[in-house]
Amino acid sequence: MAPGEYVQQTLAGLDPTPGGGVDPALPLYATTFVVVDLETTGGAPDGGGITEIGAVKVRGGEELGVLATLVNPGVPIPPFITVLTGITQAMLVPAPPIEQVLPSFLEFISDAVLVAHNAPYDVGFLKAACAKHGYRWPAPRVLDTAALARRVLTRDEVPNRKLGTLAAYFRTATQPTHRALDDAKATVDVLHGLIARLGGHRVDTVGDAIEFARAVTPTQRRKRHLAEGLPKAPGVYIFRAADDRPLYVGTSGDIATRVRSYFTAAEKRARMSEMLAAAERVEAVECAHPLEAEVRELRLIAAHAPPYNRRSKFPERMVWLKLTDEAYPRLSVVRALSVTDTAYLGPFRSKQAAELAAAGFHDAVPLRQCTHRLSLRTVTPACALAELGRCPAPCEHRITPDEYDHRAAAPFRTATTTDPQVVVDALLARIETLSAAQRYEEAAVVRSRLAAVLRATVRMQRLAALTRIAELAAARPAAGGGWELALVRHGRLAGAGVSPPGVHPRPTIAAIRATAETVPPGHGPVPRASAEETERILSWLERPETRLVEMTDEWSSPISGAARFRDLLAKAENGGSHQLSTERS
Repeated sequence: MAPGEYVQQTLAGLDPTPGGGVDPALPLYATTFVVVDLETTGGAPDGGGITEIGAVKVRGGEELGVLATLVNPGVPIPPFITVLTGITQAMLVPAPPIEQVLPSFLEFISDAVLVAHNAPYDVGFLKAACAKHGYRWPAPRVLDTAALARRVLTRDEVPNRKLGTLAAYFRTATQPTHRALDDAKATVDVLHGLIARLGGHRVDTVGDAIEFARAVTPTQRRKRHLAEGLPKAPGVYIFRAADDRPLYVGTSGDIATRVRSYFTAAEKRARMSEMLAAAERVEAVECAHPLEAEVRELRLIAAHAPPYNRRSKFPERMVWLKLTDEAYPRLSVVRALSVTDTAYLGPFRSKQAAELAAAGFHDAVPLRQCTHRLSLRTVTPACALAELGRCPAPCEHRITPDEYDHRAAAPFRTATTTDPQVVVDALLARIETLSAAQRYEEAAVVRSRLAAVLRATVRMQRLAALTRIAELAAARPAAGGGWELALVRHGRLAGAGVSPPGVHPRPTIAAIRATAETVPPGHGPVPRASAEETERILSWLERPETRLVEMTDEWSSPISGAARFRDLLAKAENGGSHQLSTERS
């Protein structure tokens, strides 16, 4: 192979996306390999520069075909390339250009694993040539014998991984000569020698060989047997420690493929390496379809709080912003709602998020911010907020309970249940005033509070619209035919299944209903499931292809509800305060 300036640092991108033509589970002895070598003018891959292609097709140690041709690069050959390879300008003048060679070459490598020594170099030239001349690169699976040798052979066996060194070590029938076909034939024998060494590493399939050639850690290599025997089906997988503790819970549409990826070079997360070191087995829970898998994952994470899961843990730590039940109510951040609470907003993922929304309401309406329990008979000295005009001073009885309810408490109730227009208008007016006075930092603070209010009201009203429905059955076309079915009760997934292709789904729905979880009604927008579970169900139901089959109640949201402010919410989250000045009604 001619030396060049172009160096591709990693093998990333050489493997295909699903559907690349070769099943990664195919045994090595049954895999068709095309071993290729290029000679070039020595430059970077720009769609040209190839002077010779040599390729040998083999399977099970038997040679199936050979393709070899000189290629006219259309540019002069540097003298050092002629010295190195023996290829002269006169030899290339009658040769076909690369655009005429590519169709035959692409047909030759179809449905085969591409093998090369220092594969990124050769594949880089071939991909660039396809791109320049309008041919689709078939994205074959690629095995690099140089990378494989670095994993299989020690420094005591070979001083380096050059093709000539490996050819001498394996005593190849053809010695490399810096001509494409000779080098390809030598690489074939090197490949067979390396494959013979892979058995001791429990590498038996082409997918395993490709991943083994990559820079996987010793832990990944030692623990890769944990991925054996898992189902190729949607569901949840659980990495467990020696004492059976769940270490990590995940979900996938193909459990076997996803778990296998943890033992490849693509997995670079430090915490996953630590988790794999502690893992002793992987448990799989097959599910009817991806929605059920997502829900089961959330429930398992909430139940066990695996140490290596970062998200969805501790749903019980959600907080609420509620209006207290007293003569002059105020906003209070609480951990849970009681059945007597009638005016509230949430759930919030943190106390800080709830307090930010509370600050938005305090900017918009004259709710008191003190924490005293006020008496209708006894006067309490007013605080500084009353002197600043930020509070109507109910502590000094400057406002009646009815007037306070009308001006301060009622806008909160209305905003959370139906229409937040009053609150939105007040916050927009404040942003406009601050912006006009060039107090942009203060305007930005109010903008963040407006976003917190809208985010929480839109979310809660969206959740409540679904959770008030006692039972809902929905169907979505399954990938392999038939229907994915879900039975939802008060926002909780009570049952799931898949109806077979060509069979009416109603009998399957009836069977799911007969065995579904009983879910009684409850208080609040998420009475029987976590907010995250109900939101996953909502996302599934709102997909265009999902069909609502049966409902016991209407699924509706108020016409004047918070959802109509979604565009304003997007501007508040992403834009500057000046973008909000035109939003006031």
